[in-house]
Amino acid sequence: MLTSVERTVYENPDPAELRKFTEEMPNCRITEFGNVNVQTRVTSRSAGSTYVVTEDPSAASGKTMPREEYERIAAMQEEYLRDKDLLVIDGYIGNDPSFRTAARLTIEKANANIAGMQQKLYFPRSSGEPEVQVIYTPNLPAPGYPDDRVIAVDLEHGVTRVLNSDYFGESKKGGLRMWNVIVYDRGGLALHAGCKVVPTPAGEKVFLIIGLSGTGKTTTTFTTQNDSLPVQDDFVALMPEGKIYGSENGCFAKTFSLDPDFEPNIYNAVTRPDTYLENVYQDERGRVDFFETSYTKNGRAVFGMDALGRFRDAREVGPVDFLLILNWNENIIPAVAKLSQVQAAAYFMLGETTGTSAGGKDEEGKFLRVPGTNPFFPLPHGLQGNRILELLASHPIEVFLMNTGRVGGRQDDERSKKVQIPHSSAIVKAIAEGTISWTEDDDFGYLVAEDVPGIDDLELLQPRRLYERQGRMQEYREFVERFKAERRAHLEGFPHLSREIIEAVG
Repeated sequence: MLTSVERTVYENPDPAELRKFTEEMPNCRITEFGNVNVQTRVTSRSAGSTYVVTEDPSAASGKTMPREEYERIAAMQEEYLRDKDLLVIDGYIGNDPSFRTAARLTIEKANANIAGMQQKLYFPRSSGEPEVQVIYTPNLPAPGYPDDRVIAVDLEHGVTRVLNSDYFGESKKGGLRMWNVIVYDRGGLALHAGCKVVPTPAGEKVFLIIGLSGTGKTTTTFTTQNDSLPVQDDFVALMPEGKIYGSENGCFAKTFSLDPDFEPNIYNAVTRPDTYLENVYQDERGRVDFFETSYTKNGRAVFGMDALGRFRDAREVGPVDFLLILNWNENIIPAVAKLSQVQAAAYFMLGETTGTSAGGKDEEGKFLRVPGTNPFFPLPHGLQGNRILELLASHPIEVFLMNTGRVGGRQDDERSKKVQIPHSSAIVKAIAEGTISWTEDDDFGYLVAEDVPGIDDLELLQPRRLYERQGRMQEYREFVERFKAERRAHLEGFPHLSREIIEAVG
């Protein structure tokens, strides 16, 4: 602890101290489980307020700002921090000595929950300077920017500055966004992915599960098949020859509709006393309701991997066998489709899904296309598509598209059908064991399932059958033609992207 006339800097306080500081926050409450629950002003990531520092707008995937403006913001933030008590949290992104990245979070003590949550996700580090750091002032407005909020990303110097957001995701993603570039520069690709290992009679199978927040990535990762073990929840580095590296020592899980019957491992971890909650509903007696969404659907929990009881260290995992691309769809996408290598790169770049509360009101409920399902890749997105195709060519990885939403319409359409968690679990088990029989889809050219053990509804596997039975084939054909045209036009918008990938969508 460093004390001056103006402020006190707490360097790497222990978990008990961070818990104490969090309990002192006026917007912190204690739940029936004995854990802390902080209600924030900002309830989702602020993509519209995020800017990469560069003089060349074509060098980034999103908004940019010039160096001069960044320096102005940095000076304003440093002046603000002169008399603020601070928390400094050091750690590593990743735990493999040959690949880990030294990281640091510096934040106002007034928002100690963010420090406590980040400490759970970092791997321990006790000395040295950081390669990447997030400097975080949740209570400093940034006039002139959307919502008076700005996240300024200086990739050249490995610094992200966050102003006027108290949502923890900006700390977590601030470090991982910069780590994306480090992984890319080393010849790999950072995937917005969970990882798990599934035992089978033919040996252990390694899965990567990519998807936007809210599409079921965490659920699919932690749902058990054959005593499977989770490895990572949110970000994995995929390298040549199928080699992977983990990034985090814990999980940042959505809590909306969390049900112990369907997700017992996550539920047990979320309800531990040492877990941090953010924006989860609780009544005046501390009772938690994961289905109550009057404040936000984007309730969150942060817990360490050890809270799960059983998990596998990424350093002990072999090359990747399967890659699942999750798509929360509501019409003609099957519960599972098998993709060729080039189709895999194309659907990876399409990143199609229905937006959830994790992306804020601008994304929730809207049909989205987010390349790589990774909104945190700060370089031109076309580079992602080319790199994933290179990585798939370096090692035999089977790739599948999985719809975790519905077929035949939205939830309020009685003709539609939901792809339930047990359906998706049966698909993962069957992929691992190689027990799915396939046939080619006449419209899109990928393979669709004829039979999946544990699923007796063929219409979930081949949505065309549902539309035929309901006399809706005109609607189905319109979807097919629209998707083909829109997908090609979307991929044409990435100037760095290989023609081979663009042409794979028909």
